[in-house]
Amino acid sequence: MEDIRDIVREKYGHIAKTKTSCCGPALPCCGTDKGASDVSKEVGYSDEELRSVPNDANLGLGCGNPTALAALQAGEVVVDLGAGGGMDCFLAAKKVGETGRVIGVDMTPDMVSLARKNAAKVDAGNVEFRLGEIENLPVADNTADIIISNCVINLSPDKKRVFEEACRILTPGGRMMVSDIVLLNPLPDEIKKSIDAYVGCVAGALLKEDYLDAIRSVGFESVCVMEEQQFSVVGSDDPFVKSLAETFNLSEEQLEGIASSIVSVKVNAEKGAIPY
Repeated sequence: MEDIRDIVREKYGHIAKTKTSCCGPALPCCGTDKGASDVSKEVGYSDEELRSVPNDANLGLGCGNPTALAALQAGEVVVDLGAGGGMDCFLAAKKVGETGRVIGVDMTPDMVSLARKNAAKVDAGNVEFRLGEIENLPVADNTADIIISNCVINLSPDKKRVFEEACRILTPGGRMMVSDIVLLNPLPDEIKKSIDAYVGCVAGALLKEDYLDAIRSVGFESVCVMEEQQFSVVGSDDPFVKSLAETFNLSEEQLEGIASSIVSVKVNAEKGAIPY
C-alpha cells in the first residue's frame, strides 16, 4: 500500500508543479488536444463555475461535479477528500457562504501548496487546506456536515478505510456525495497490475457493487447512485485506451470491453443519526 501511495504522490506532485495532467484518459500529455477546461465541462462543470475559480485550481482531474448534486446550504462544514488544486473547495465555499467552512485534504505537499496559493488569489477566507491521507484524515470526529470527493477514492489502496474515516468525521445525520470511477466488468489482469493505469484512475477502480458494498459496510445508510454514465473521455479511439492496447497487446474486442466497462458514478450516502 505504501508503494502505491508513494507512486500516486509522486505523479500528482508532478501534476501540481507542471499544471499538466496525465493521470487519466484523453488529457493533454496522452496525445489529445483537450485541455483541463474541456475535460471538466465534459464531466459536468459549467462555464460559469470554471470562470469563478483560479485557472490553476482546475487541473482536469475530475470525473464528475460533486458540488452540483450536494445541495450545499449556508453555514455547512464541507470536507473535500483529495482536494487537488482546490476547485471543488472554492465552488463549495461559495455555496456555504461566510458562515460555512470548507476543509480540503490532500496527501501531496505540492498540491496543498498549489491549493493554498489559489485560495490566496480569490481571498477564500472560509477555505483551508490540510496535508494528510484520506485513509487517516487530519479532521476531528463529527466535524463535517457533508463530505465531497472527485475521482480520488478509486486511487486509494484501502477504500474501506477511507469510508470508515468519512463516517468518523461526519456529524450524525451528515451526508457524503462523491464522484468516482467504477467498473461494470473486471479488467484484464495485465491492466489491473499496471501502476500507470492505477495512477490513471483505471486499475484502482472497484466493481460498482463492490464499491457500494464498501460504503454500506462501514455504516452508511441510504446509499444511492444518483447518476451514472460511461466516463465521457474514454472511448476505443482515445489515445490512452489505444496505448493500453499497444502496451498489453489487447484485441479490438478486449479494447472495446475496457472502454465500455469504465463508468463515472455520483454516489450519495448518509451517516445515521446516532453519534459515532
